[in-house]
Amino acid sequence: MSTKTLFKEELKVINIGSPSFVQDYEKQGVPHVHLDWAPPASGNLLNLNLLAELRPYMEKIHKANQEAVSRIKFAEGRLIAVKKAFDVIPNMNKNTILHAGPPIEFKKMAGPMKGAIIGALIYEGLANNEKEAIKLAESGAIEFDSAHHHDAVGPMAGIISPSMPVHVIYNIVHRNYSYCTINEGLGKVLRYGANSPEVIKRLKWMEETFQPVINEALIIAGGIDVKSIVTQALHMGDECHNRNKAASALFLREVASYILQTKQEDQKKKEVIEFIKNNEHYFLNLSMPFAKVALDSARYIKDSTVVTVMSRNGVDFGIQLANSSRWYTAPANYVKGLMFPGFTEEDAAPDIGDSAITETFGIGGFAMGGAPAIVQFVGGQVSQAFDFSKQMHEITTDKHQVFTLPPLDFMPTACGIDMIKVVESNILPIINTGMAHKEAGVGQVGAGLVNPPLACFEKALQGFAKMMKEENV
Repeated sequence: MSTKTLFKEELKVINIGSPSFVQDYEKQGVPHVHLDWAPPASGNLLNLNLLAELRPYMEKIHKANQEAVSRIKFAEGRLIAVKKAFDVIPNMNKNTILHAGPPIEFKKMAGPMKGAIIGALIYEGLANNEKEAIKLAESGAIEFDSAHHHDAVGPMAGIISPSMPVHVIYNIVHRNYSYCTINEGLGKVLRYGANSPEVIKRLKWMEETFQPVINEALIIAGGIDVKSIVTQALHMGDECHNRNKAASALFLREVASYILQTKQEDQKKKEVIEFIKNNEHYFLNLSMPFAKVALDSARYIKDSTVVTVMSRNGVDFGIQLANSSRWYTAPANYVKGLMFPGFTEEDAAPDIGDSAITETFGIGGFAMGGAPAIVQFVGGQVSQAFDFSKQMHEITTDKHQVFTLPPLDFMPTACGIDMIKVVESNILPIINTGMAHKEAGVGQVGAGLVNPPLACFEKALQGFAKMMKEENV
């Protein structure tokens, strides 16, 4: 077709890439099709060269990734006990305090994490007040470490001290364990940095009353199948990160009769049942260690680029790949969403907590398409929730065989985030989460959506490419 005749015929427009021209077509009534396209790795030459270097090894990488997701998908999580952290968590001593996210020094920690550590030291009887707790934390006498280094996870600040009761999850397929604290509920709670007397009193009740009752109930029950509850809850409007109404109710249904069978005092049994019943977020502290135990079953698979950890400490966001325990970190982003009355975005701390382990596993934000009511909590629209769940399949290796989303015609959830696909497509994992106030003790100030920094994945690509090159010289 010559340029003389081109504009005399009806145009059939395909707009590729930038959507800025689409508005003009719409105003002029020009029929068009928009193709959402971007160059691989957003045209970043360094990343493109690294991706090219990995092409000869893609068959090995694909095989390793298939092995990783197979282990993740077929892992089983069973809640077998609730014990004091010191009694069950590996390599924990009386002066150890675990926290969410990559390792970080006390002086560099975010406000909510410092506040939670102050509360933990008072709870443990190692300090009498905030001043003494800060002095002790700064003295070097306390060993701070990432919970992930001890097979554990915790929401928000994620603080685990020796006397705190923790859920013990056992993977009956791969025979590994994971651990997570008990969810305190909403309001003034340690995980958001609160450390007032009422917070300490609740923690003591959980240690002295809740733990003995629930542990005895679990012994009688022979454990509770957590994976089964997740499967059911996804069909009942939960996504098992920020919405756990159905899952918490299902857990209570499973455990209540066994609580009644314990030899504990009736008043204590009643208090434990009431505590779970009134805490819609209880199951979060079960979905997290279940995701952790499944992902940890894929650890140390040579040549795998599957992401096994996404976590944040309120300062840095960190990821780990299945092939090693190395952290790849970058400054944490701020959550965007709905603020509680009286707060603004300036009040919020950067993204914090281990709870993104749910998205790493393939639920939480990845399953929002099955939990449309969650958009009322984190902002956005129902159609966005559907789109997020669909889009996550573009950056994963496989799909879960049992976790399906009814509103999307029972579409399986995405499984096995592939670091290479994230960098190549420039599509970042979606996480829905709460926002903590930047100052200790204020608590939750909102909820919303956030992405990991792309730099985490770019650093992982660089580290992985270097490793492959060295191994194949």
